[in-house]
Amino acid sequence: GSSLLTGPEGLMAKERENLKRLKCLRRYRQRYGVEALLHRQLKERRMLATDGAAQQAHTTRSSQRCLAFVDDVRCSNQSLPMARHCLTHICQDTNQTLFKPCQGSEEAPCNKAVPASLSEEPCCPLHLRLPPQMYVPEQVLAVPEELEATPSELYLSAAELQPTESLPLEFSD
Repeated sequence: GSSLLTGPEGLMAKERENLKRLKCLRRYRQRYGVEALLHRQLKERRMLATDGAAQQAHTTRSSQRCLAFVDDVRCSNQSLPMARHCLTHICQDTNQTLFKPCQGSEEAPCNKAVPASLSEEPCCPLHLRLPPQMYVPEQVLAVPEELEATPSELYLSAAELQPTESLPLEFSD
């Protein structure tokens, strides 16, 4: 760019104007002086704030355990993200709305946490009630006994294959 201004042939007035506009466009988003200094300080402050927050969130997140107690012993499982309980004890949290306890059956009650779905009674896979069977197999029709033939009765003997009466000439080979 700068060699064009000092070149031996020189530039015409229109070319010099275009070159100035090109240089202005190249520096359009750059900051200079006080503005550049303030912008760099703001970026540094943001980096420190986000690094500190990310590091703090990582350390607190990795140390969060479930708040539930089972037989006066605190649960040692990791809590779910954005929650205070693990998947086993999430139903003890009264503020959550994503999980419901499985209703189970009368013979085997179940309190396993299952995701709340559109159905009124969410169930775990063990207690899931399947819809009624849509396919009904065809019923085999009863065959009368006289139609039932054993395989040996289906074949003709050699004597039965011989013609008993003479056929006219046009039908014989």
